[in-house]
Amino acid sequence: MIRKPIVGVMGGGAPDAATYEQAREVGRLIAAGGALLLCGGCGGVMEAAARGAREGGGRSIGILPYAPGEGAANRFVDCAVFTGLGDGRNYVNACTSDVLIALRGGAGTLSEIALALKIGVPVVFLDAWDFLAAQPPLSATPTASARSPREAVAAAFKLARFTPGGPFAAPFAYPALPDQAAAREQLRRFLVEDAERPAAAAPAPLPPPGRRDGRC
Repeated sequence: MIRKPIVGVMGGGAPDAATYEQAREVGRLIAAGGALLLCGGCGGVMEAAARGAREGGGRSIGILPYAPGEGAANRFVDCAVFTGLGDGRNYVNACTSDVLIALRGGAGTLSEIALALKIGVPVVFLDAWDFLAAQPPLSATPTASARSPREAVAAAFKLARFTPGGPFAAPFAYPALPDQAAAREQLRRFLVEDAERPAAAAPAPLPPPGRRDGRC
């Protein structure tokens, strides 16, 4: 499929001012290079990156945790995708991106990094996550570290094998997620059935250490 590369920008929902501005500049540079920006669609780093993309003349995709009608995307997102998956949307973020840029964040950002590395999506660490970059590789997926938005975007384009202004061809990678309603109902029934079972008899106590069959 001939399309623009998708650069995922991941980071916290309540960043400090410096991280917010980093994300904004990352978004602007992604747009200026001719790529699409993907984010989680909410506030913080997500809003800053989408804002920067808009200011740079580009467009952004927001992968939201909400179902339609449950919440709204930030005002800078051009394509809001309402997944209804909650934190499970982090997998969609990782899978749909051609490369990730990870800024400072929390457990959610860390999960997106881990998922990307597991499924083979390259990751650029921007002025954060040094403890990951310093340890032995978690997978064969390539990573890079950067100290400025310009370095991060240049590294992301290189890892995605994209030259600004040039062509880009790659499959569309949004995951085909199965309907979980039947699995959820199966587990609910099991929990109800388990709660209604008579209490099992207490098991016989284990013999003291060093004794077998009542003998030393």
